[in-house]
Parts: sequence; C-alpha cells; structure tokens
Amino acid sequence: MSETDNIIFDTATRIFEDLSTPEVINAAEEGEWPQALWQAIEESGLTLTWIPEANGGVGASMLDGFAVIKAAGGAALPVPLAETLMAGWLLAKGGLEVTVEPMTVALFNNGGLDKDHGDLSWDGTSLSGTALSVPHARNAKQVVVVVDSGNKSQVLEFALPKLESTKLESPKLEISPHINLAGEPWDSLTFNKAVPTRCADLEEGTNASSAEALGALVRCVQAAGAMSTALELTIQYSMERVQFGRPIAKFQALQHSVAAFAGQVAAINAAADSAAEAVAFGNTIDHAAWVEIATAKTRLEEAVNTGAAIAHQVHGAMGFTYEHRLHHLTRRLWSWRDEYGSDAVWAIRLGEEVLQWGAEGLWPSITAVSDPR
Repeated sequence: MSETDNIIFDTATRIFEDLSTPEVINAAEEGEWPQALWQAIEESGLTLTWIPEANGGVGASMLDGFAVIKAAGGAALPVPLAETLMAGWLLAKGGLEVTVEPMTVALFNNGGLDKDHGDLSWDGTSLSGTALSVPHARNAKQVVVVVDSGNKSQVLEFALPKLESTKLESPKLEISPHINLAGEPWDSLTFNKAVPTRCADLEEGTNASSAEALGALVRCVQAAGAMSTALELTIQYSMERVQFGRPIAKFQALQHSVAAFAGQVAAINAAADSAAEAVAFGNTIDHAAWVEIATAKTRLEEAVNTGAAIAHQVHGAMGFTYEHRLHHLTRRLWSWRDEYGSDAVWAIRLGEEVLQWGAEGLWPSITAVSDPR
C-alpha cells in the first residue's frame, strides 16, 4: 500500500478498535445507536473513501475503501459503513454529490435465482412495492436504489423517515423492522408511489446487476476481515486454555483443526482481494470483475461454515457468552454468507459462464481472470 493507503487503513483500524467494543456492539443490538463511533467515522472521512473529490469525497482509491471495509468486518462494526460506501459509490456513478450521513442500498429485481428480496416497480417518476432485507434502514438517512429502465439505468435516492414516523396514515415510504442473525437491523421498506429526492442516469456499465455484485463483494471482504480476527482469537485462546496440564494448542488434533481454519481464511482473503483488485482496476464492475466476484461469493460459504465451526469448537461455551467477541463475528459471518445471493445462486451463475467458454476457452479464460492486469 502507498503512504496514503496506510494512513487511511491505520486510521480506520484505530477508530474501530477503540470504539467498536463488545459493550458497544451489544448495546447496538438492543437498539442503541453508537453515536460516538459514527461521529468518529464521519469526522475521519471514511464514509467518503470511494467518492471522487468532484462529488464531495476525499479522492482515495477503491482499494482504500475495501481495506476499510475489511477492517470494519474484523471489528464487527455495528453501523452501516459498508452500505454507506456502496450507496455513495452508486450516487457518484450518477454524477451526484455525496454527504457523510449514513446510507443504505435496496436491491431492485434481483434476477429470480436468489431468495425473495421483494418486488419493486419504477414508472419513471415514482417507486412502488416492497424491498426486503435492507441493511440498517431504520438507522440510515437515505436509501439508494438502482433501476434498469429500457436501455438505461438510473440511481434513485429516497429520504428515509424515522421508524416511529412510519405509523402515519398512508406514508409514501414505510419501514418494517426486522433483524438478521447478528441482531442487526435488516428491515423491509414499502414504497407507495414514492418520488425520489434525487435521480440521475448512471454511467455506462453500471446497473442493477452491478449493485448486487458490489454488495456480494462487500460481504466477501467483510467476511475475510471477520474470519481473520476470529482466527486470531482462536489461536490466542488455544494458547491460554490449559487442559490436562498443558495448553490445548499443544494437542495435535487441535493443531490440525486450526490449520484447516487458517487455510479457509487464506482462501477467502485471496478470493476477496482478487475480486476487489479487479473492480478497483477500472473503478467499475466489468465482465472480468464480475467473474472474480462470482468466484469469491461461491467460495464464501465453505470458508464461513468450516471456519466458524472450528472457532466455536476450540472456544467451547466461552465463544457464545454475551461478553465474548467471537459470537459477534460468527453471527455476522453466518448472515453475510447468504446476503446478495447464496453460494448456490452464484455457483449457478458462474457455472453458466464457464459453460459459455467451451473446452478450448476454459484455460485461457481462467488465466486471463487470474491476471492482475
């Protein structure tokens, strides 16, 4: 990383370590907004990492943003920083100015293979229907939706009401509260001929599929960070926990398990980093980047299932105690593995892509995708 890259990453890591504590995360699950944490994130400019200076951002690289997202995953951050970065990137692709306020993204027409994300319809002026599983909707100030209409794609921005204000009669936009496996807000949004506060045509190559693919990559990067932290906790605990007169890290069977865990961490970090580099190369999700994302998302479930299981086997009951950090990480991992398409969804898509390469095109295509360009 460059000197600027290191400064941004170190700043993010320091903020997360100081302010995303188990106590703060537990309080967030009870509905308490971590104001001090979000204020520090805003003041440091981390929400604008992906935004060009012309759109109100700090002009950092996409890899800077992915590094911040990985650090956020490793700290089990209980705020929508990743979603705010995604929303800001999409708004900037439409040439719109971006603020530092918390934002989120709702998917539009998810392709039919994934679990139901709702049914939205855009008539060119207003949006109607329901979007399911919208991260942190009740905590965000705006929600961004990308719609494909005819031969163009547009980015729409809607102001989100406070949760209590959605009890009003016939609201244009209503929030229904839900939570994911990690206890985070994963709400439903109902649009009733809602007119966006801002709307813009997206640059060529950015569309609804791009928004979904970016979300899938963000979850892979977050998971890579969370799994790395979980591995560190597991190694540390195995060296401290004494059984039969010696640390359990000395037992060969446990060493084999931890080694398998480390292999899964290395695999998902490699896959996520490769996909992030492909996107950062052109600041867009082109075909080559999409293949990298599909590969990473297909690999994610095996890494999460194996790694989280080993982490809890080593920790025993300790890892599930309210005060311990491990369950904050593993519950997020179990949630992230299925969001923006499960491994089965992406495996089908990737398989269809590989079949199009044909026997003669298989090896050249694999090596071309693996080339850092």
